[in-house]
Amino acid sequence: MKSNFELLANYNLWINQKIYDSANKLDPEDLSKDKGAYFSSIIGTLNHILVGDIIWLKRISNHPDSFESLKLMKKFADPVSLSEIVHPDLESLAQSRKVIDEAIINFINEISEESILSELDYINTKGNKFTKNLGFIIQHLFNHQTHHRGQVTTILFQSGIDVGETDLLALIPSE
Repeated sequence: MKSNFELLANYNLWINQKIYDSANKLDPEDLSKDKGAYFSSIIGTLNHILVGDIIWLKRISNHPDSFESLKLMKKFADPVSLSEIVHPDLESLAQSRKVIDEAIINFINEISEESILSELDYINTKGNKFTKNLGFIIQHLFNHQTHHRGQVTTILFQSGIDVGETDLLALIPSE
């Protein structure tokens, strides 16, 4: 499982860079314009992805294995809502995205197969308590990002910006 997560962490960094480079071709007004997406705009959706990552990484940072790579999550404020605009501009959003992407890579490099099979206790944003398999939570983290990045690439394409290759297959080495 760990090798799968390593691939997904590297894909996450690669595709986020492509998306942010593509989004940077639009002016700030276009980035914030309501496009009818679930989180309204490109900025809204990119903020939602970041907020989701912050929430999950903060939860994972409380795991009994105390991952060194996630100690930096303490410096991030707890998001108020899933639609919170943490960064209204692309530049500061991109800076936080890079920090989080590097934290994800470092976390995946640090985690053991044993930890992947362990459980994580957490409280969701509505105050409900859960215990779930950490590996499945990590899979959810990556799947959530992919789901919403698909929305962003669609909005970018509708705005005349082609992100180019976005498939995970581009990073899977040939045998």
